[in-house]
Formats: sequence, structure tokens, C-alpha cells
Amino acid sequence: MTENEDSTAISNEREVRQSTKTPLQSRRGRRLLIAGVSLVALLVVAGSATFWLGVKASTIKAELEASTQLVPRLKESLLQNRPADASSAVDELRRHTAAARDAASDPVWTLASAVPWIGANFSATAEIARSADDVANLGVAPLVNVYDSMNWDKLIPSGNGTDLGPIRKAAPAVASAAHAVRVSAERLDKIDSSNLLPQISGPLTQARLQLGAVVDELDSASDAAGLAPAMLGSDKPRHYLLLVQNNAEARATGGIPGALAVLTADKGKISLSAESSANELGVFNPPVPVDAEQERIYSNRMGTFMQDVNFTPDFPTSAATALEMWQEKKGETLDGAISIDPVALGYILDATGPVRLQDPQMLALTEGKLPAQLTGKNVVKTLLSDVYAQIKDPITQDSYFAAVAKEIFGALSSGKGEAKSLLTGVGKGVDEHRILMWSGDPSEQSILGKYPLSGSISGPSVAAAQFGAYFNDGTGAKMDYYVKRTVQLVTQCPANGYTTVKVRITSTNTAPLDAATSLPAYVTGGGAFGVPPGTAQSNVIAYGPAQAYVEAATQDGKKVPFGAERHDDRPVGILSVRLAPGQSSTTEFTFVKIVQHSQPEVVVTPTVQSVDKVVLPSQSEACGAKG
Repeated sequence: MTENEDSTAISNEREVRQSTKTPLQSRRGRRLLIAGVSLVALLVVAGSATFWLGVKASTIKAELEASTQLVPRLKESLLQNRPADASSAVDELRRHTAAARDAASDPVWTLASAVPWIGANFSATAEIARSADDVANLGVAPLVNVYDSMNWDKLIPSGNGTDLGPIRKAAPAVASAAHAVRVSAERLDKIDSSNLLPQISGPLTQARLQLGAVVDELDSASDAAGLAPAMLGSDKPRHYLLLVQNNAEARATGGIPGALAVLTADKGKISLSAESSANELGVFNPPVPVDAEQERIYSNRMGTFMQDVNFTPDFPTSAATALEMWQEKKGETLDGAISIDPVALGYILDATGPVRLQDPQMLALTEGKLPAQLTGKNVVKTLLSDVYAQIKDPITQDSYFAAVAKEIFGALSSGKGEAKSLLTGVGKGVDEHRILMWSGDPSEQSILGKYPLSGSISGPSVAAAQFGAYFNDGTGAKMDYYVKRTVQLVTQCPANGYTTVKVRITSTNTAPLDAATSLPAYVTGGGAFGVPPGTAQSNVIAYGPAQAYVEAATQDGKKVPFGAERHDDRPVGILSVRLAPGQSSTTEFTFVKIVQHSQPEVVVTPTVQSVDKVVLPSQSEACGAKG
């Protein structure tokens, strides 16, 4: 066969094969072609969508980062009292958060949020962007708009009182901002971050932490804006019983409330009057009724003597009891109670500057013996030590206390000192539980009860895993000025789902070895209550968290009997410690069956020492496999 004939045969064979294809084979071919074309189109669309999502992700990231960079500028403007700059920063902040929110609201981004597994990352990012925009528009912007009226420096008293109207007018805006931020924080908390990519889960965790802190601060500001005007006498004068606690004779909330006065707040102006003393009020027979549970723990002395109303660490109980006593003896119904100690008075003096005693009688009694000028550096030693060496009469001692307090509050009311330093000093006093407040108005007290300022041992102000170490003098004198203490929590390895924590309390009597003769009998007690002069005796009290139990107590490593009680479902351990001059002793209370898994913390009786010197860092046992 020739070459041409061969080519013709091959061509004919192809035509035969093509002509013999079935309709089914033709349709399958078309479907494959369509599928191929569709796949190419899908890849093009997917590539375009991926590119588009990448563009949107870059936009969201850039806008949120730009928002974050504006925060320091906004803070600085507020701190430097530049409202115009703050408003400008807020406008920029809102533009950036709005751009981020718009990008996260894109239809393609919304569709991507529905894709299994990876979609959760898109929806989480969108929620972060929405929350940032809500915070900027509903939280930050309204606050900056009322910033000038919410300038807390304006709450500082002056000789002419304080204009509380702007604070009251700003209160609704602050409350609204607090609500908006809280809602945003709750939305972020609902996001399941367990399967998110690290690039998303990291910023989400950071946003949660930042919003959580802001929520707490805004809630506090909202409560303060709502309470402060009325409690400072914007509508009518408010009258509070001022309890000046004496740390030289310890009580659970600080010290005996020896010096008393009525503090009046009238349109922001503060004044003291009706100075008195616990000694002047005398004995209450029959005792003022107190909570039965606390009376069982601390005896009916709480309702018998003003000096003992704060055997309990629960200040609302102490304050209510003290007001009943005042009303019974003085015939005056007061609006609430405020407690302060000499250390906190020193913090105020650091801000106001020195004050001079003006009382002629006090000046005559103390001339050449005690300083006529009190400062933040000498007020504690003067009130808690020197006064007992120079003034023998207890009633005159209390009068001196009251006279000093009156001068300090007079300086405060006159507007002396720099506002920022004053707020810092008062804040430190509150943080260390040296300044406490109680209101006889249930609605106000329900808000105060949310904060440490209330001095409550139960309720919303108390952390879940909170422990307490409190001290009540057992010498009947002023030896606690010389007792130095440290408190430490020691967490043991969990067992059976429960935690065990030891509260370790070390006490040292730093009085001179010859204290029995070198210190005044009024300071040592002179042996009047069965305690040798110079020896310091204390009732050491430890509280555990709710539902736990106090199992054991040791003193210097030896197991000893102790008192076990319960107060508002919190376990209480009590042990008496007696120390000769120079002697130290370590007491440990073991709390078991602790169900709370949060970080344990401890609240202590404020003493002459700085609280950060008393509370030592917590310890944890090393928990590892045994064998």
C-alpha cells in the first residue's frame, strides 16, 4: 500500500470511530468541559475573594492599630487638662474604628464567617472591630464630651464649698458609657477562642483584658458620679460620725475608735464639730444589739463599749453599732460613718502641707512636749506614741487626737494642697483599708458595698478566694505600736479537687527590753488585765473564703488548740498570742476544702506599718509526680 493510501485509511478509521460515539459519551464530554470551565471560574472567584479578604484583613489590622496608637495621646491630653486635644484624638479614633468596622461588615467577609472551622476567625475579627467601634462611639466619645464637668479635681473641697452640679449632670453620660463598654466586653467574652488561629486569639485575649479593666473603671466612675453629689451634701447637709482609729491599740479594722467627731458635708464643704471620745460615751447597759453570729465570736463587748465596736472586721456592722450608740447618748441621728487612722491622716498631710494646732488649751497642755506643727512625717509617731508619754489623762489624749484631726480636715476643706496629690493620698488610704465609709441609706450602701471602701467581709467587694488576717489587742493598752507583723499565704498542692491554704502570721514585739519600766503604764497596761508590763498580747484572727473550713492551727511549728467559728459562711480561726519584748512568734492556720480556683489574696488589719511591708508574696508548694 502506498503512503497516500495508508493516510487515507487512517483518516477513514478516525471518522468511523467518531461517528460510532454514543450520545451518552457526548454528554459526558460536555459535562467534563463545563466542569473544567466552572472549576477555572471558581478558582478565579476564589482567588479574587481571597485577595479581597486579604485587602479587608489588612484594612482592619491597620485601622485598629492606628486606633491603639491614639490611646496614649488621648490619655496625655486628659491628664494635662487639654479638652480640645482630647476631642480631636477622639474624632480620629472614631474614624479609624469606623473604617475597621466597615471592612469587617463587607459581604464577602460575612460569607467567609460561615465557612466551617476557618469562619470562626472571620467572625471573631468582625466582633473585635464592632466592639472597638462601639467603645469609641458609645463609651469614649460621650465621656470626653463631659470631660470638663467630670474633672475630679473639681470635687476637691474649698473654703466656698464645691460646685457639684456638673458632676450630677454628667452622671447619666458616664452610666451610659459604662453600660456600652460592659455590653461590648460581654460580647467578646462569649467568643469561643479554643479553635482560633493565634493571629486572632492573641488580639482577642488582649482586647478582653483591656475592656475588662475599662469596665471596672467606668463602673466605679459611674457609681462615684451618682453617689458623690448627694453624699457631699448637694441637696442637704450630710452628717457623718467620724471614727479616728488608734492603731496603737489594735482592732480588726485598724484600732480603737477613741476620738470621735461629727463630720458635716454641705455642698462640698467639710467641717468637724461635736468632738467627743469613746471614753466620754461610757458603758452601754444594756448593750446595743448586734448580729448574733458576730456577738458569739467577739462577745457582747461590741455593743457595750464604743472602743470595741470594731472587734469584728466587718465595718458595716461596726458603723451601724457606733451610730446607734451615738444616737442613744447624744440624741442625734446621723447619716453614716467614716473611719480613718493616723497613717491615712499623714497621707492627707503630705498633700495639704503642715498644719498648726489652733486650740489654746491643747497648745498650753503640749507646749514644749509635742509638736505644734503636724506633718506627714511626724503625725503617726506623735499620735500613736509621743502623746502617751506626754499626756497622762486618757480623755485629754482623745481630745488631742480630735484637735489634730480637726486641723487636718480644716486644711482639706480650705482647699490646701495640690488636687492630684490629695486624691493619690486618699486613694492610698482606701486601698490599704485605712479609710472606710458606711451610709445609713440602704440604696447608697448597696453601691458602697461593691467596693473595698465599705470594709465588708462578704458581698461583691470580696474576692472569691479572699483570706483575712486581723488583730485585736488583748493587753488593754497601747503596745500594738511596737508589734510588727507579716502575713503570707502558702498554697499546698491540690487534692481531690480542693485546695489547701495556710495563713502564716509572724508577730514581733519590738518594744525595748526594759519596756516594763521605760514605757508609761498607760502604754504597757501596767499589768491591769493580767498581762505583764511590756508584754504584748493579741488575738490573731484568720478568715478563709466562703464554704471552706479551718482545720488546724500551729504556733511556732507546734499544733495548738484554737477557736473555730463561721462568719457569713466564712471559716474563722482565732488564737491568742503573747509576746515579751524582743520575742517573735509564727502562727499558721490551715484552711481546707477550698473550692475557689482563683488566685488567693489576703486583706489585713491596717497597722502602723505600710501594708506592703506586712503582706508578703504568696508561696506555692512545688507539685510534681511522686515516686
